[in-house]
Amino acid sequence: MNIIITGASRGLGNAIAESFAAKGHNLFLCSQNELLLYKAMEVLTTKYPGITIKARPFNLADEAQAKAFGRWAMAETQRPGHQNNNIDILVNNAGQFLPGSIYNEKEGTLEKMIEVNLYSAYHLTRVILPQMMKQKSGHIFNICSIASLKAYHNGGSYSISKFALAGFSKNLREEMKEHGIKVTAVYPGAAYTDSWAATGMDQNRFMEAKDIADIIFASSQLSMQACVEDIVLRPQLGDI
Repeated sequence: MNIIITGASRGLGNAIAESFAAKGHNLFLCSQNELLLYKAMEVLTTKYPGITIKARPFNLADEAQAKAFGRWAMAETQRPGHQNNNIDILVNNAGQFLPGSIYNEKEGTLEKMIEVNLYSAYHLTRVILPQMMKQKSGHIFNICSIASLKAYHNGGSYSISKFALAGFSKNLREEMKEHGIKVTAVYPGAAYTDSWAATGMDQNRFMEAKDIADIIFASSQLSMQACVEDIVLRPQLGDI
């Protein structure tokens, strides 16, 4: 299968990439940080030399770059020599968290969160959909958040943007049923990544990024007659 993953240089995106690579699937990756992205690609290529791994940096908060990444990824899957020219899975994982409350966060925070956490998925998906609709197959995973389900302290515009991504997922799911395309919204709680490591909290209080990656992979392996619409994961002891 050909797998497109955004925000793939570290954290959840990188764990998702490794989960699919370990099962022999081709990867087409992007991230805004060029250095981290190519380092991640190098590590994956060394561990899994039998698959195709391509990566290119894009800032998906920018509409033009989100569309450009989609066109680039599609062109890469169509290169001669590929046994499969389909786009099988799209994982919209690119995102950013800026803490704050609606009443006191910096001017422009809402716009930034909407651009990174919603528009990136919206514009990229719209580029990829015609190919999936032509195939009459495909699976789109949108990485939402527990913050898509309930308000929480210091969530502000981040939570608003993640609620919006959840709404995008539900609408897309309804629209794509008749086209054979699955849509899954993923709502992870706190998983131990670089951003949480900086807090000094006990690592055992968190899920592992691999937990989210593994359940996404498992959901992608079901029959065409089954679609996991929502995945909610929390640490065993609950939200942080």
